[in-house]
Amino acid sequence: MIKLIPLLNFQTMKKQKLLILFLLFGFLSVSWGQSNIAGVVIDEEGIPLSGASVTIIGTATGAITDFDGGFNIKASVGDVLEVSYLGYNAEQITISDLSKLKITLTSNDEELDAVVVVGYGTQKKSDVTGAIGSLQSESFNKGVVANAGQLLQGKVAGVNVSNVTGEPGSGQDIVIRGVGSLRSGTTPLYVVDGFALDNSGNGVPTNPLNFINPQDIESIDVLKDASAAAIYGARAANGVIVITTKKGKKGRMQMNLTVSAGLSKIANKIDVFTADEFRQQVVAVGGELSDGGANTDWQDELTRTAVTKKTNFSLSGGTESSNYYASVGVDDIQGILRNNDLKRYSARVNATQKAFKDKLKIEFNVAATRTENVRPDATSIITDMLELNPTVPVYTNGLPTELGDRTNPIVTEKVYRDFTNNNRILANIAPSIEIFKGLTYRLNLGVDYSTANRDVQTMPLAEANVIEGFLNTYTNENKTTQVENTLTYNFASENHSLTALVGQSYQENFYTSKRWSYDSFPDNGIEPRYQIGIGNLTGDSASAVINELQSFFGRVNYAFANKYMLTATMRADGSSKFGSNNKYGYFPSVAAGWNISNESFMENGPFSNLKLRASWGQTGNQEIPSKITKASYGESGNDNDIYPLTEGVVNAADYPLGLVYSRTANPDIQWEVSTQTNIGLDFGILNNQLTGSVDYFNKVSENVLLEVVPADPIQPTTTYWTNIPNMEIKNNGVEVALDYQSDATRDFTFNIGGNFSLTKNKVENSPYQVLTTGAAQGSGQSGATINGYINNEPIGAFYMREFLGIDGEGFSIYRDINDDGAIDDRDRTIAGSALPDYLYAFYLNFNYKNFDLGLNFNGAGGNKIYNHTRMSSFNIGNIQGSANTTDQAVQYPNESPLNSNVASTRYLEDGDFLRLNNATLGYNLDPKKVGINDWVNAVRISLTGENLFVITKYTGFDPEVNTGSETGGIKTFGIDRYTYPKARTFLLSLNVSF
Repeated sequence: MIKLIPLLNFQTMKKQKLLILFLLFGFLSVSWGQSNIAGVVIDEEGIPLSGASVTIIGTATGAITDFDGGFNIKASVGDVLEVSYLGYNAEQITISDLSKLKITLTSNDEELDAVVVVGYGTQKKSDVTGAIGSLQSESFNKGVVANAGQLLQGKVAGVNVSNVTGEPGSGQDIVIRGVGSLRSGTTPLYVVDGFALDNSGNGVPTNPLNFINPQDIESIDVLKDASAAAIYGARAANGVIVITTKKGKKGRMQMNLTVSAGLSKIANKIDVFTADEFRQQVVAVGGELSDGGANTDWQDELTRTAVTKKTNFSLSGGTESSNYYASVGVDDIQGILRNNDLKRYSARVNATQKAFKDKLKIEFNVAATRTENVRPDATSIITDMLELNPTVPVYTNGLPTELGDRTNPIVTEKVYRDFTNNNRILANIAPSIEIFKGLTYRLNLGVDYSTANRDVQTMPLAEANVIEGFLNTYTNENKTTQVENTLTYNFASENHSLTALVGQSYQENFYTSKRWSYDSFPDNGIEPRYQIGIGNLTGDSASAVINELQSFFGRVNYAFANKYMLTATMRADGSSKFGSNNKYGYFPSVAAGWNISNESFMENGPFSNLKLRASWGQTGNQEIPSKITKASYGESGNDNDIYPLTEGVVNAADYPLGLVYSRTANPDIQWEVSTQTNIGLDFGILNNQLTGSVDYFNKVSENVLLEVVPADPIQPTTTYWTNIPNMEIKNNGVEVALDYQSDATRDFTFNIGGNFSLTKNKVENSPYQVLTTGAAQGSGQSGATINGYINNEPIGAFYMREFLGIDGEGFSIYRDINDDGAIDDRDRTIAGSALPDYLYAFYLNFNYKNFDLGLNFNGAGGNKIYNHTRMSSFNIGNIQGSANTTDQAVQYPNESPLNSNVASTRYLEDGDFLRLNNATLGYNLDPKKVGINDWVNAVRISLTGENLFVITKYTGFDPEVNTGSETGGIKTFGIDRYTYPKARTFLLSLNVSF
């Protein structure tokens, strides 16, 4: 059936036409009523404010000012514009006509001053009494940055950030005001948006901070002295690094897209012999030359031009009662060695909501990250690129050349793989409510959950002489939960300001690890990790640890007349790591400040800011192995302790076993305690165009914890844990920071500054001759002491024989220290330290109209590096055996190829260096000039060069290195053993804001 629809009659059509005309007229009336309003936003000195928010009150219409402070917005006469900018008082302007607006914002001194993040809150910079180094995102290091530590390198006085290898995302040594512990190394406590991280065991072989997207970070504050750090008590002995991620700002939604691409190559090659030099030197030392007829640079052949790709997108916004920030990022960073990649997929949401006239505030932060890391057998590859015969071609007839007793590394690359996938979620929610005026209760609930799966495999490959495959597979789970309750009271009157904080915190960490080992995988083209069922299980293990920390803390900040400040802090920590007799540790601090520049006698003086600070306090260290205060048992058969009581048994393995101590209980173990005194002066002159600070600190660590061998040989265990009586680790020094900003009203502006720190480190009252931290490795070298902890010497002091030269028979001559006519271990001497005496950094920033150039330098001096690579590879015996070396191996023409490589000052080198860490040339494109300002607020193009040059006398790949092996769990310093070389990188970036 076909249904007929009647046609509209004339009257109906007439009514519809009139309705359409009425609606069209109404629409046009509104359109005609709105006009394009232009304006410019400036500060009190007439400087344009780029990025200010301009919104029509009561609507969603808004705009963001461009680089010249200009804006355009569709509005009508009578509309009210609200203009806001961080650090300035918001202004409301009613549109009275269509003329161009000129809007001046006045600075909000209190808001500008409230930039320092301290434990459990913030403080005005002028009220800070502790030593805190603050760094905002615009001052971060640029380049291929994989983690937060790289952003900080060279930026804060007294903070030494060293990337120990050139591998993407590699581990770092971060030392704040000197090394103050034996076992816990140098790692400071990291606090991210109020959550204290536990990175003690997440199964990731590289840097655990790789899970944080650097582009999500707004600021980093380093709490250096005890006054600033004592609020974190038992975990603050190595300092505290507080990371704050980005939040949304009031105004219309902003979107930001950053896309980067970079190329990296090996920055510095070691000067091994060329093919022609090699041919001459092998013959000269009496070796048998194996000449392959080629001219191969194995350092070029075994490295690559690595490609980096980074994409990050964020959106943010806010109103009077809420704000939000969300981002997603993808980073794909290749290493300069093949089969080395780091990929990170990250997402973050930060939100804040206020209600009930702002009395209730809820803050929410969640970050989820997946990192995928593929690593090669770097030590093997580095050894090959330095030692392989340069006359041998890489390929012969299209196939990897056979190298006799060595495997061609091109083949080796196909065999070995190390895969790690890490998933990590960090989330916290913090509701707070103002109970009455000035008193606020805050609850902070958080969780940090990480899982990691790692497969280390060797593929079966006949051409590599690997008959069967091997696999070690690991799974790790790390979950930390945190519950914190705080009450904060704020009171302010004309002359008095008081902030009082009391709080309670509970944190639990659960860590579990499992391992399986397999062999006998066939050569069937399938990776062992994908066919575990075929392999033969050769071993497995599992472990689990729960650690708890219960804390109570309080802090009072008082200021009088904005001149005199006093801060007092107390924290009590109870840790499950310690025994029943010393479960709790108590960590007090006190600090005072005097704003001299606010005194009447300083009026009309040269100082716009002058403040004196002094502090004293104690912090603790609980980073010791779990369960060491508790007894542990094992089967007596491990030491062949059996009970031969059964008749007829003839085999020892058939006798019954008993239980013996593997660790004795010690409930009296105490906390390591660091006591620190600090005196500082902050100053500003020329209306704060020149600012700076000077600090002197003295830090003493006591109750040092160590696993030692009993003096009495009749003991149930071979070692036990204890506090070393009277032993102290002392650090004292001076820090200086300066910054100068030129007249910002000119087309050409510049900013120069830098920092310098001098630190003296010493171990005192040690009952041991030497506690070895670094030992030699390799055939005939294993276990020989390189450096350690020695009484009245710095940590990492090199302790070895002093090399004097080669005797007439071709063997090494060493100084006879004790003049007994024999050369042995009693002739070892102190030969310098791995810790630098001084650190320095400086920066130069230039701006001309829309162009900018930034240069960041950093350096260190007074330290030594033990070139273990040189000891193991660059010797006359190697060149005689047709392995490549450097000219260091033939420095002594009469040296015998039989001369042994003993740990000595022969291989000790100066570690001083100056590095151009990064340089960035940028251009800010004005969207109006290219006609895209209706869609785009800002466009920035930049080119960054990273690790552009290093000035040093060190002959290894790079002087910033530490790849020695630990001894007894005590951290080593200053040893270079086949270190992954650093790269030189050029990164092109495009940033677009909508």
